[in-house]
Amino acid sequence: MQEPSVQEAEAAASLVARARAELGRVIYGQEAVVEQTLTAILAGGHALLIGVPGLGKTLLVETLGTVLGLDRRRVQFTPDLMPADITGSEVLDEAEGRRSFRFVKGPVFCQLLMADEINRASPRTQSALLQAMQEHRVAVSGVDHPLPTPFHVLATQNPLEQEGTYPLPEAQLDRFLLSIEIGYPALEDERAMLVATTGGSRAVAASVLSAHELMEAQALVRRVPVGERVVSAILKLVRGARPETAEDEIVKRHVAWGPGPRAAQALMLACRARALIEGRYSPSLDDVAALAQPAMRHRMALNFSARAEGVLLPEVIDRLVGGI
Repeated sequence: MQEPSVQEAEAAASLVARARAELGRVIYGQEAVVEQTLTAILAGGHALLIGVPGLGKTLLVETLGTVLGLDRRRVQFTPDLMPADITGSEVLDEAEGRRSFRFVKGPVFCQLLMADEINRASPRTQSALLQAMQEHRVAVSGVDHPLPTPFHVLATQNPLEQEGTYPLPEAQLDRFLLSIEIGYPALEDERAMLVATTGGSRAVAASVLSAHELMEAQALVRRVPVGERVVSAILKLVRGARPETAEDEIVKRHVAWGPGPRAAQALMLACRARALIEGRYSPSLDDVAALAQPAMRHRMALNFSARAEGVLLPEVIDRLVGGI
């Protein structure tokens, strides 16, 4: 695969910089969250946004749809949500005395889907979304219906309320390229947000890219060259997080299961995308360190002894990052 020219990389980086600046007109602070979300989309993947209510998750997804020129939809997940409510269903039509079934597309037929509070849906509904995320198509009555391109799912999850929820299975968590944790804004960011959002007018983001330009940037990301040192660091990090192949005693004792090969793929793509976002021609070890947490924390788990001894997963990942 031919590496991108300097002109191509600079043009794509300029477009992404404009998109990031436009997002900054609406989203106050949260630079790391915006960067990681853009990274997931540029890498062609899905992202899981985890944060308490009121931190702007919905606003971020809506603004991203506008800035990136994507057709967006939002589904509020509830326990009674059925798979057909997402994928669509067949209805019986009668015209000129003849009856036939017609497929009515559900909200998943869009380019940017916000799955709000995804863990409130039943496993049956989650599995329907899983196929769409992985295969970019849905099957209804034995017929495949391809989804629009590009197709991205940004799902939200509230870490506080667990009553009446269905924890996402590991297989579905693994389909998210990044797991992005959203914290409270800094003091000055919250001050600016408070003043701007309680007045008579609010900033509105403008479209910067089209869906076609986004797909071109995504194709460019896959052509970004990666040095052998970065590849080795990714492999060392991912394989070092598995109890079966780990050298670190903490991992051997406290990790129940480690990340699979998809974690390495996600980290490689995310590093390429982050380098492009920051206007660099190739990813570095800093990209691996910055993306290790969002790429790995939802793909591994600690055992009971770790919880009993107060060992935390972010600390384990940071320990591994320090060794690359």
